[in-house]
Amino acid sequence: MKKQNKSKARSSDQMRPEYDFSKGVRGKHATRYAAGSNVVVLAPDVASQFQTADDVNETLRAVAKLMESRRSRRKRQTA
Repeated sequence: MKKQNKSKARSSDQMRPEYDFSKGVRGKHATRYAAGSNVVVLAPDVASQFQTADDVNETLRAVAKLMESRRSRRKRQTA
């Protein structure tokens, strides 16, 4: 394997003149984006059971409802 010429590597790392980010603001929309998004990566075997995001949400809502009913039932039994 040949070593790359350092001057050639540096020239390819340079920003093209038509890209001007001198007036850009880093992270301008990051806070708003993070507040409005929640990405969850499903394992492939789990993801294969759902065709759409709506299917996942519907199932999770049903599970959350079951969990809440179990919590409220436990509170009634111990109180």
